[in-house]
Amino acid sequence: MSIEIANESGVPVDTDAVLAVARHALDEMGVNPLAELSVLLVDIDYMTELNHRWMGGDGPTDVLAFPMDEGSVDHGPGESAGPAGEPALLGDIVLCPEVAAKQAATAGHSAADELHLLTVHGVLHLLGYDHAEPEEEREMFGLQARLLASWRSTRAT
Repeated sequence: MSIEIANESGVPVDTDAVLAVARHALDEMGVNPLAELSVLLVDIDYMTELNHRWMGGDGPTDVLAFPMDEGSVDHGPGESAGPAGEPALLGDIVLCPEVAAKQAATAGHSAADELHLLTVHGVLHLLGYDHAEPEEEREMFGLQARLLASWRSTRAT
């Protein structure tokens, strides 16, 4: 699994942990090991610009997901990664650590925990999950909670 990460946020972040939780989520979801993912951490100004340009939102958001190759996600053995067996380009996850830190304070957990949650959330969006409807939200957030719990249990051992 190729996961590229770039921290352009100006905020110190444990990028190894962000990579680890992304890899765990992708592995648990059965994504082809040749898949490629990009994670970008940005500051509030850039996230505000992206949110406005791509989502029509006002102000910054916590996470954005930009899927690349929706048809090439491998959900099990026997499927090829893409045309001619090339790696699937899953897409990009953009995180804003400053927004994550504010949300973490409100939620009563660490900024790192919030970034891990947002990373899994972004991965699930890249895999086609959404939370626009109540049933979709229950499915996505339940899966998100299970993935985070299983990742945390592997780190505790």
